[in-house]
Amino acid sequence: MEKVVTRNFGRKDSHTLDAYLGQKGYEAARKALTTMTPAQVIDEVKKSNLRGLGGAGFPTGMKWSFIPAANPNPKYLVINGDEGEPGTFKDKYIFELDPHALLEGILIACYAIGSHKAYIYIRGEYVKSIARVQAAIDEAYTKGYLGQKIMGTEFYCDIVVHPGAGAYICGEETALLESLEGKKGFPRLKPPFPAVIGLFGCPTVINNVETIANVGPIILNGAEWFSKLGSEKNGGNRLFCLSGHVAKPGVYEVPNGTTLRDLIYVHAGGMRNGKKLKAVIPGGISAPLLTPDQLDVKMDFDSLKAIGSMAGSGGVIVMDETTDMVWTAMIAARFYAHESCGQCSPCREGSGWVYRNIKRIYDGHGTATDLQNLPGIVNNIGGNTICAFGDATTMCISSYVSKFRSEFENRIKKPEYAQTHH
Repeated sequence: MEKVVTRNFGRKDSHTLDAYLGQKGYEAARKALTTMTPAQVIDEVKKSNLRGLGGAGFPTGMKWSFIPAANPNPKYLVINGDEGEPGTFKDKYIFELDPHALLEGILIACYAIGSHKAYIYIRGEYVKSIARVQAAIDEAYTKGYLGQKIMGTEFYCDIVVHPGAGAYICGEETALLESLEGKKGFPRLKPPFPAVIGLFGCPTVINNVETIANVGPIILNGAEWFSKLGSEKNGGNRLFCLSGHVAKPGVYEVPNGTTLRDLIYVHAGGMRNGKKLKAVIPGGISAPLLTPDQLDVKMDFDSLKAIGSMAGSGGVIVMDETTDMVWTAMIAARFYAHESCGQCSPCREGSGWVYRNIKRIYDGHGTATDLQNLPGIVNNIGGNTICAFGDATTMCISSYVSKFRSEFENRIKKPEYAQTHH
């Protein structure tokens, strides 16, 4: 299998400019800046079937084409590297092992949308990542790959690193923009969409780290090459973060369309200690759970959506037969209650209500009414909030209760069970 994003991982000093230049580094940017028009770059990315790999799966080239060329205001590119989704840790490796691949992708994307300034919003806890990316930016300026008259052309571009604000909600694209502007990370009402009114009220494209890291190889090798690596409508490969009860947890780059079964049993070495699989979260904690009978699903956006889950951020959390699903649901609910920004009443009040409800059941104080009330509570959150946070809470918690209802019922019938099984 041909590696794309992880092609330089494992090479000596892969994070340095010298190592990157030794692997055709910045040749794609040179090709774009000196032989292609911005429209041709956008067209190539469209034909590649590259989709947003932060979770939404929106076609990248199409998103770029929404930027109004006639708008006289500055255009901005914002890279979402907040990576706060539990179970997700792929962007961290790009930052630390191949930051120049990200910078080259940014350069090409800025050229395509007519932007001269990009911001990389990196999760605040990623101290090493922030240092690595800043060091790479400094190298790129020194060698003329950033700044004025890049590669002898009239194009100029500046890149700024911005540490995140320590809030899960700042991974939501419009909350991220608010945070970048120095305000509280409250999601914005859409429309208007960021492509029209984004950062500082100007046209803005927001892309995930992994998405942009694919841009250089697409321009260098062509859209057809990239699209053939993946599945229909899902070009290229995807990084998956496997954690939990697998023999070999880690980040795996596989073609789009690889099955969940192959990810777990071929790439991650199967279940740890020979235990049986009980449930899998396929795309970060927000994605609805899958059960062992759903393992043959293809791990791309359309296939997972078709069976009622989502590809999300590629965070695959595997749980074996020893996992207490009431406890797991409680931990997820606690996370959502803690991370709700509080702007919308249904989410602010509802997420806390869901957590207290499940905690009561877990602690052995729950009643049948608590279980009956849960669907109503979550349904009053989903679809009634400014951003998708409320929907994530709804989908995630509903999947635990519907697929493992007997465990919740057992906790209610046998309160003593809670005291002995943790």
